[in-house]
Amino acid sequence: MVAIAWTLAIVLRYDLPLEAEVAVVFWQVLPIAVIVQSFVLWYGGLYRGVWRFASLPDLVTILRTSVIGTFILVLVLVLFNRLEFIPRSSLLFYPFLLIFLLGMPRLLYRLWHEHSFDFLLTDNTKPQQVLVLGAGSSGDMLVRDMLRNRGSGYMPIGFLDDRKRLHGGKVQGVPVLGSINKLSEVIESLDIDIIIIAMPSASDEQMRRIIELCEQCSIPVRTLPKLDRIINQPINLNDLHAVAIEDLLGRAKIQLDWQIIVAGLHAKIVMVSGGGGSIGSELCRQIAKLTPTALIIVEQGEFNLYKIEMQLRQEFPKLVLHTCLGDIVDAVAMRHILQRYQPDIVFHAAAYKHVPMLQSQARAAVRNNILGTQTLAKAVVAQGCHAFVMISTDKAVNPTNIMGATKRAAEIICQAMNSLTKTHFITVRFGNVLGSAGSVVPLFNQQIAAGGPVTVTHPEISRYFMTIPEACQLILQAGSMGQGGEIFVLDMGKPVKIKYLAEQMIRLSGKHKEVQIVYTGLRPGEKLYEELFHADEKFGKTTHAKILLADHRSNNLQQLTTILEQLAIACDNYAEADIIKIMKHIVPEWQDNK
Repeated sequence: MVAIAWTLAIVLRYDLPLEAEVAVVFWQVLPIAVIVQSFVLWYGGLYRGVWRFASLPDLVTILRTSVIGTFILVLVLVLFNRLEFIPRSSLLFYPFLLIFLLGMPRLLYRLWHEHSFDFLLTDNTKPQQVLVLGAGSSGDMLVRDMLRNRGSGYMPIGFLDDRKRLHGGKVQGVPVLGSINKLSEVIESLDIDIIIIAMPSASDEQMRRIIELCEQCSIPVRTLPKLDRIINQPINLNDLHAVAIEDLLGRAKIQLDWQIIVAGLHAKIVMVSGGGGSIGSELCRQIAKLTPTALIIVEQGEFNLYKIEMQLRQEFPKLVLHTCLGDIVDAVAMRHILQRYQPDIVFHAAAYKHVPMLQSQARAAVRNNILGTQTLAKAVVAQGCHAFVMISTDKAVNPTNIMGATKRAAEIICQAMNSLTKTHFITVRFGNVLGSAGSVVPLFNQQIAAGGPVTVTHPEISRYFMTIPEACQLILQAGSMGQGGEIFVLDMGKPVKIKYLAEQMIRLSGKHKEVQIVYTGLRPGEKLYEELFHADEKFGKTTHAKILLADHRSNNLQQLTTILEQLAIACDNYAEADIIKIMKHIVPEWQDNK
């Protein structure tokens, strides 16, 4: 292209055939022009661009290297022959011709690659016509990926966006047809096969409104993950998924102080008990991203431990990982693990959490949730660990079930031990987690898949919800902020009625005409609503807007130790009546709702 550009620049000034003197100079100068300009193009990185993805940065490179190459060439030719028989007009034509000759083939190749196979499509291979909701950067990247990958089976027909300034414009050549409120009208006028929601930063209220509009059209809907799942990552068709309940109940992205979190965990040895569970495994994944010196996972379930180990070794091959199959009630095992690996911070996520099941198995709940917490806490203190972060639950506030009472007792143990030890004991309390093993969401999914009915205990029952990554990130934030003795309470937003949750899941499944909701009555130990603070606890603000601080009640460790010894004896004797009696002494606010 350099040779052609230089030849055309000379021919535009002189008619063909060239005069003898001009021809001699032309053939002398041509190799110089090719060598000089090619070197500049190589040094400028033009050859590293992939033609299939040629875009504005490639054009800038062509402009820059062509102009710089022309200046250098002029300097070389001045030294070579003082520009004899080289017209000034040819030096002006040359860079424009070169820019055209370098840029046009790239543009044509990209257009050919993205649009040349349409004629090969038959009725059987016709792509689905797509209407994209959201003409922002996410929609732009998504449509660009569709146009590049004709084999994806998607053909963008138009955008809908509430920003009026975009109406009538085009994004990647695809028109913005109007606001999202016109969805039904656009669907009727165009042969749309699928709707894609490309609005990862949309709030839960916006998502609910959009889903309600989509449901009126009876067309399949796909969406992108929330912004916190895809931040700093390119968006493509592989990110699309069916709309899930998390997309409707998730709140705006939480801003975390990653500097504090990283400072608290980077280059530290971290241990997670119950690391194979829903919360524990996500905690392990989040911690692994922060490059700890080592991560130790303690888990009672063999298969759960195997799963999280395989995931972490695949995702973080450089992570120093130690997996320990063990029970937190086993004092010998806990002491051995702590002495061997010497963790700086312990996240205690191991617990029995299933409310109805534990209601009839008080000994198992007490032994694991209370005595297990005490055993692990003692071992942590003996080892001299810096911090112990216990994962609690909103069911520990004014508990009406054995699970909540045992978690409140575990909170009390941590508060009491903090006052007499160097280890910082920190408690983090929050509500239900969407998608966890004990969540109602998997049960509802199974019931909907089976054709119903979906069982809800009471039409007015409500719970606090957050996603697993959101909960774990806030746990890490709270753990990094704690100085010892605090009960941090995660701001769960507004409680959600389980009836509403069930209705939304049924609607998302497309079976709202088939699946019915049946009310079965409150189960043993179940409350209509959960609380995040006890009546005697005054809550205060922290440096993080989504983390509150409960002003907890003081506890006497010596007196508590005596009671816990009695509780251990009752467990050894399998005396459940005595277990309940002692439990009520530890947690006087417990109202046993059988």
